[in-house]
Amino acid sequence: MSLTKTSKKDRILVVDDVFDNLLILEAVLEDKDYELSLVEDSKTALTMVEQSPPDLILLDVMMPEIDGYEFTRRIRKNQTLPFIPILLITAHYESSVVEGLDAGADDFIRKPFDPDELHARVRSLLRLKHSIDERDQMANLRADFVSRFTHDLRIPLVASNRILKLLIEGRFCEVSPQLQEIISTMIGSNQDLLEMVNTLLEVYRHEAGCKTLKISPCNIQELVSEVAQELTPLAEEKGLALNLKLASGTTGNSETESIVMSDRVEMRRVLTNIVGNAIKFTDKGSVDIHCHLTPANVTIDVQDTGPGISKQDQAILFERFRQGKHQRSGSGLGLYLSRCIVEAHQGTINVISEPGHGSTFTIRLPVTTNK
Repeated sequence: MSLTKTSKKDRILVVDDVFDNLLILEAVLEDKDYELSLVEDSKTALTMVEQSPPDLILLDVMMPEIDGYEFTRRIRKNQTLPFIPILLITAHYESSVVEGLDAGADDFIRKPFDPDELHARVRSLLRLKHSIDERDQMANLRADFVSRFTHDLRIPLVASNRILKLLIEGRFCEVSPQLQEIISTMIGSNQDLLEMVNTLLEVYRHEAGCKTLKISPCNIQELVSEVAQELTPLAEEKGLALNLKLASGTTGNSETESIVMSDRVEMRRVLTNIVGNAIKFTDKGSVDIHCHLTPANVTIDVQDTGPGISKQDQAILFERFRQGKHQRSGSGLGLYLSRCIVEAHQGTINVISEPGHGSTFTIRLPVTTNK
């Protein structure tokens, strides 16, 4: 016994300003168990698509007011619509296949058409529609699962660390130095896992368009200073120098402050990740942070004396789940999330590096200037 996914009929919108042509298309397609909507006016058809998107559009090219090319362009520009295959139909040999395909149509057929060819093209486009819908549905289900999973995983991790911290403080019993060391390692491991879970959750929020930035004026130089001060003990533990240079820029006023319209929490996340990575991967030497201002941008350079990054790794460094080849590389999400945040602020992030000669990560953000 075979199972079918759905008995729902495919909905096809047929648009042609000549009623006789609509009747011909209806006669050809009606025996294939489609749900057909026949429309003579292209403006009415466009409204119908926006209100109730069909599974396929058969569209005449030569129509008054909105022709097939413009109709197609408007459909493709509407980001609220799902993918809808469009088959352009024309009786004019001067009609441009190139213009139609460039406008966003998926196929093209000329009148008089062979009914079998039309059926084949309709079946092909509906298969494409079903395939894309299934892919999008699976992507949404996967994103929803990861979002729920990461959200639920945070609760036991936080609770576990709370108990471990109480234990190491001797709240329940006397703890030997050896056991304290073991518990500290467990707390650190839990903290690393919690950080990875939080990063994964933030990535999916950005990708799903569910992340709302709380934009307000932010003095980026002050924020860079705070992050540097916070991470200085981490650098000192490794015997590294963490150097900070804040330049007044080239605006003609030494008191000009670098004010960025940004989400301060998210920008702190980016700076902490970039500077923290520089410290993490550098075993000797220094990490230098240089923040300088131009009339249009704040530029933050984070330069280290670490092992450097190959050209091949640089090409994929900011992609999702792309880990570096260094043995201390993490999940491959931190730099991807940093890129998402910076680009959401209309900025850019990139890297210049050479194996054996360190790396420089550069963040550029648009600014407004306060004097």
